[in-house]
Amino acid sequence: MDILSNPVLQTLKERRSVRQYSSRQITDEELHAVLEAGTFAPTSMGRQDPWIVAVQNPDQVAQLVRLNARVLGTDSNPYYGAPTLVLVFASDSPDRPNASLDAALVLGNMMNAAHAIGLGSCWIHREKEIFSSREGRELMRQWGLPEGLMGVGALALGYPAAGLVPAKPRKANYYRIVK
Repeated sequence: MDILSNPVLQTLKERRSVRQYSSRQITDEELHAVLEAGTFAPTSMGRQDPWIVAVQNPDQVAQLVRLNARVLGTDSNPYYGAPTLVLVFASDSPDRPNASLDAALVLGNMMNAAHAIGLGSCWIHREKEIFSSREGRELMRQWGLPEGLMGVGALALGYPAAGLVPAKPRKANYYRIVK
């Protein structure tokens, strides 16, 4: 077998950020597959520090859209109309210096898993600001999250409403091999 035709490597090369979603909700089976992939991301010392919250409740999705748009300074939907939002949190403690990096790996695993099963995703920022606010902290309490966490990022998740954009050419000399 040609090593470059490996399906995992193909998924990594083909995944793109999706910025237009169908309003149709994803299935529970699809959601669980994406979330489980996140739980298998490597974490510092195997601590499994990140926390994942998937939001499909339309009222809470609308609230998150409003909060993110406020931070962004716009009235558009920063989650591009995705019907599912997946939020990732990590410890805000100085004794967990790699917590946000671990959470980034969780987000990456979930984006690749989403693409592998035919879903679209896009990493969304501003969760740190959202969940530093009073309203954001209240949502965290409603979701049963422990104190001392910070928002790291989110995924817009759903069925793509349009075809994927081809990858941009990779820059020259992107990597080096030193032997």
